[in-house]
Amino acid sequence: MPLKNGDSYKVKDEKINQLIRQISSNYASGLSEDLLREMLTTIAKSGEEKLDIGDMKLINTTIKELRYAFDIFSAYHGRRKIAIFGSARTNPLAKEYKMAEEFAREITGHKFLVITGSGPGIMEAGNKGAGTANSFGVNIRLPFEQEPNRYILGDSKLVNFKYFFTRKLMFIKESDATVLFPGGFGTMDEGFEAITLFQTGKCRPRPIIMLEPKGGAYWKKWLVFIKDGMLKMGYISEQDLKIFKIMYSAKEAIGEINLFYKNYHSIRYINDITVIRLNNEMPDNKIGLIKNKFSDILIDGPEKTKPMEWEARNNEHLNLPRIRMRFNRHDFGRLKELIDYINLAY
Repeated sequence: MPLKNGDSYKVKDEKINQLIRQISSNYASGLSEDLLREMLTTIAKSGEEKLDIGDMKLINTTIKELRYAFDIFSAYHGRRKIAIFGSARTNPLAKEYKMAEEFAREITGHKFLVITGSGPGIMEAGNKGAGTANSFGVNIRLPFEQEPNRYILGDSKLVNFKYFFTRKLMFIKESDATVLFPGGFGTMDEGFEAITLFQTGKCRPRPIIMLEPKGGAYWKKWLVFIKDGMLKMGYISEQDLKIFKIMYSAKEAIGEINLFYKNYHSIRYINDITVIRLNNEMPDNKIGLIKNKFSDILIDGPEKTKPMEWEARNNEHLNLPRIRMRFNRHDFGRLKELIDYINLAY
């Protein structure tokens, strides 16, 4: 958030501060003006402090990549999206490829869009199944392996990234569910990041599904490591296992995603208050049951509420019913169970 005292964050040259204020007022207003002023001040400080040229290049490329990606995705904020991950080396004749293609094709029939890394293998299958019109590609520029596949190549929804961290940010920020097929280090990286961000409350709650054809053992073996190498050693808790699910059919995965958004719409943290927006009004008796069933993670609540002042100021889904609570902001596996309970209550 912008600093409350805008004058406390500035460069040493007052003439530059005045120019920054002028540019900010010309291109933005209100909260956006404050943010733009801080952004411009940060850039000016990088010159004032004579940062290394390599550091300045990193800042420059990061800002340019994110600005362009935000612009591309902005026209589609009203549509939910599924991020699909898996090996770039999966053969088009493999069962996993066919399953990814089937999943992407079927999920678009439920009004979802698909985001892939735009490369070959599982990524190609995702773009092929969804079709170009329902696909995004967030490509990473590599010296090998990662040329955009023919189903997204040349499309306006293909975004190229130099850095993995900016690319991974877009995958999380713009998607509403994460589906992982068998893959290598990159797939593990994306999967563990999604789980970690959910576990720590750094991303919106979402379905995280490990998917492979029936009879496959990839995710079973992975789960053995999770349980024996992490859970038994005390590095994670039992409730962390609730964050993800392993499934063996595209139909089952689609059902899980649709169920997650059956009544749950979105979440907003405002100071120590957690607001959950709903697609339908929550019956009073169900609210009472939530209060009892999840008392271990709720400091107080839930209770019905009108849009909070912060939500109203930012025009966030003001037409939706919502409940508010003080969630401990620690046990996110249990929060996932709370959301599941909300959806099953109808």
